[in-house]
Amino acid sequence: MSKPLHRCGWCLGDPIYENYHDEVWGVPTYDDRDLFAKLILDGAQAGLSWITILKKQDNYYQAFDNFDAEKIARYSPKKIEELLQNPGIVRNKLKVNAAVTNAQAYLKILEEEGSFSDFLWKFVDGQPIVNTWKHHKEAPATSSESDALSKALKKRGFKFVGSTIVYAFMQAVGMVNDHTVSCFRYKEVQKLY
Repeated sequence: MSKPLHRCGWCLGDPIYENYHDEVWGVPTYDDRDLFAKLILDGAQAGLSWITILKKQDNYYQAFDNFDAEKIARYSPKKIEELLQNPGIVRNKLKVNAAVTNAQAYLKILEEEGSFSDFLWKFVDGQPIVNTWKHHKEAPATSSESDALSKALKKRGFKFVGSTIVYAFMQAVGMVNDHTVSCFRYKEVQKLY
């Protein structure tokens, strides 16, 4: 009989959470569109549990044109109203409007910087920060890097990018490795650097 995998404590007991933890969380992401999508999804999560967004993630991709920023940036009031009637997403007017605003800000960064990925990753000097937590509750809610990135995103016009949201985003896209040292993914994600 094989020994069960040791995972970070925050994901235990829910197959959706465990799959997300095992396949996505902490994997370094450099694709501009994937990073944009993840930032929008993390903003949608504000005030809610992440599992709520995970369960609605496919609906978000469908509702928001597969996170095509060019399309989202041009959403009309009619399209926004349609989204606010969509039970498959979080129907919060501020969050839906923020997706449009963030798409516009994202496109501006692409125009000025050439790459959203490069813009984000410079806040960790292009390399994931590898922490050594023994228990998942040791991981902070924010860091000096998430503070700096949050401030820079807000300055660029982004919404729903407070430091706590940004830190969760950084964990998710592998800018920070916050898998606990005993977690089977801790060393696996480091092999991806």
